[in-house]
Amino acid sequence: MWVKEVRLADFRSYEDITVDLEPGVTSFVGANGQGKTNLVEAISYASVLASHRVATDGPLVRIGAERAVIGIEVVSQERSVLLELELNPGRSNRARLNKSPVARPRELVGLVRSVMFAPEDLALVKGDPSDRRRFIDDLLVQRTPRMHGVKADFDRVLRQRNALLRSGAAHGADIDGTLGVWDEQLIDAGGELIAARVAAIEELRPHVAAAYSLIAGGQDAVSASDLAMVYASSAGEAAPQSADRPQWREALRTALAARRREERARGVTLVGPHRDDITLVLGDSPAKGYASHGESWSIALALRIGSLDVLQSDGEDPVLILDDVFAELDAARRSRLTDRVKAAAQVLITAAVDDDVPRELSGRRLRVTKGAVSDAG
Repeated sequence: MWVKEVRLADFRSYEDITVDLEPGVTSFVGANGQGKTNLVEAISYASVLASHRVATDGPLVRIGAERAVIGIEVVSQERSVLLELELNPGRSNRARLNKSPVARPRELVGLVRSVMFAPEDLALVKGDPSDRRRFIDDLLVQRTPRMHGVKADFDRVLRQRNALLRSGAAHGADIDGTLGVWDEQLIDAGGELIAARVAAIEELRPHVAAAYSLIAGGQDAVSASDLAMVYASSAGEAAPQSADRPQWREALRTALAARRREERARGVTLVGPHRDDITLVLGDSPAKGYASHGESWSIALALRIGSLDVLQSDGEDPVLILDDVFAELDAARRSRLTDRVKAAAQVLITAAVDDDVPRELSGRRLRVTKGAVSDAG
């Protein structure tokens, strides 16, 4: 798979631009603030319908504009398709496939697969549980596009249930009957989402461990057993040890009943996939709070390489995006990452200076200056 063309209108800093791309390695080089990351962010957005930098679509629209448009032409198995996404903050987004409108933007999910390495990836180790949940959910969505709808259904139910709990806490109203209806919907969507997460982690775990051993190689006693991933569920003791969906539904039902009084008092949903985490364990200690800066980078890179392995196992290379990541790495990690990714079908790199791009990834160079993209020769 590779992206042939990126078209942006009123997206981030770009009023109107079209960039033609090729298979292999392409580097976007330019000083900070010139628009390099904005270009690759658009490709990543088309993969999962979300930005890796912001939580909402509003900041993606150029200041002064009402909407933004992303157009991505992608070649997959010798077939070219054009995806167009219209971002309308505060209103419903719209989408077209090969110039024909589709009912919902999520119908385009899965047509562009990508893996992005970025400085923000340190949050996968050091950040909040929401960063790790988004990591696994993005992988789920790319592999099984219908999971985007499951996640959207759960988020809708969670909003409605929280609103009901707040109302009950504020006014002392009897909400048990209505709450039971939302409980069942939360159990249904939440159980499916958690079971899919657990299954994905089980598949991902050996790839991440092996990638950690590769990236952290050269250090004493580094092995694939040094890094572990554990799904930490808000269902507590009721949580099953498998990816069985019916068992997760029953676990959520049990946990919700046990915390019903606390939820009523606090006015918020305390059980569900929105409260879960992925615990990363390095040796005998949780990585968060214990891993060094270098170890944290190795873990973050391992998570991305592991997701790359899993997507490749489906039979097609995703687009690989390296967003200003080499400047953050020491020479050893830079070399090991380069060796692992250089054979990808398409690699897109952003860098502030030419020297930040490893020699082994030499390819086409594009210069980005004040939103203008030109061939650097």
